[in-house]
Amino acid sequence: MIDIKIFRETPELIKESQKKRGEDTKIVDAIVKVDIAWRNKLQEADKLKHERNVVTAKVAELKKKKKSADKEIKSMRVVTDKISDFNVELKELENKRDELRMAVPNILDKSVPYGEGEPDNKEVRKWGEIKKFSFTPKSHVDIGQELDLFDTERAAKVAGARFYYLKGDLVKLNHALIDFGLDFLKKKGFTLMQPPFMLNRASIAGAIPLTAFEEMIYKIDGEDLYLIGTAEHALAEYYKDETLDVKQLPIRFAGISSCFRKEAGAHGKDMKGIFRVHQFEKIEQFVFCKPEDSWKEFEFLAKNSEEMFELLEIPHRTIVLCSKETGRVASKTYDLECWMPAQNTFRELGSCSNVLDYQAIRSNIRFRDKNDVKYPHMLNNTAIATERTIVAIIENHQQKDGSIKIPKALLPYTGFKEILKK
Repeated sequence: MIDIKIFRETPELIKESQKKRGEDTKIVDAIVKVDIAWRNKLQEADKLKHERNVVTAKVAELKKKKKSADKEIKSMRVVTDKISDFNVELKELENKRDELRMAVPNILDKSVPYGEGEPDNKEVRKWGEIKKFSFTPKSHVDIGQELDLFDTERAAKVAGARFYYLKGDLVKLNHALIDFGLDFLKKKGFTLMQPPFMLNRASIAGAIPLTAFEEMIYKIDGEDLYLIGTAEHALAEYYKDETLDVKQLPIRFAGISSCFRKEAGAHGKDMKGIFRVHQFEKIEQFVFCKPEDSWKEFEFLAKNSEEMFELLEIPHRTIVLCSKETGRVASKTYDLECWMPAQNTFRELGSCSNVLDYQAIRSNIRFRDKNDVKYPHMLNNTAIATERTIVAIIENHQQKDGSIKIPKALLPYTGFKEILKK
């Protein structure tokens, strides 16, 4: 959530962002109003505590002189009761204020373009030539069926729609992408991590708004546990309620995990194949850094993903999301989109976001810099979502004879140069 200092000192900055997002600005005034009431009540409580301390000292002095302190003790009990009541009221006001704060999305960076939807996203950079096929390119669905690489029909019988069985060489290709991505990021100085695939509610709430996650991920019945929708959430909570040392920063994690998503609201879209599914593997880049370094880290993460897709020989572009397309946690987001020949368009394969100190405040993660204690900035980036990347490889590297050519960068991991019909 947004630092309370910004609500106190520059609420108009938050209101401006709210307008760009198409969000209510009145909530900012409501938070400021509750915060003023909380601070006023806190001052009154502090006065009472001072009064209690004075009386306590007087009682001690009277007892030392062996004089009666009954009147003062009675007075002190009244003050103590008032302080207790004030503490209850303070907690109620604080909870109300922070509950409202939790509902306010992050402040958009000034560079984020205003926009209503996808057409308003702006291209930042582009790589690769769109291949001109000497034949009509097929979709990954048709190629997958012809080469017997995955089975969604049998998966639907045992698990439901949007599940799949990967088969044969596609299983090897999936693991090759994981090994390729982990090796690439390890060379870049990232610490490899495999996080828990389940998190409790409090940890999920630290990573994303409570109103959003219920529609996104699966709950374990009868337990305070949820299947993760991305390694990002588990990595974001790694230092929950801890204070780091500035010398530790930046901390860069590469998390590999299975991911589970309901894909709510995506009915009728990408129903066939393995592009939009409920279960997939993903390598996530995640960074904790000093606030002054976060935009440099943002570009570093984005370019890592771009470099990986260059090595995979897949044409792609990076776009910056407009104001109403940017997620609630992010201050700014790049999407990496790869070319899909059968659809004759670019499709999203991952995103890169700078969330500033939004998650750190929610999860009480700090760092100590000399005498100051500050919130680190946190960033996340999809390095490789393997199933979607497989789709891009199948469609971009399909051959006239129906086979699939394996990118050179993956040959050390697959052990084969192409996928052929059996």
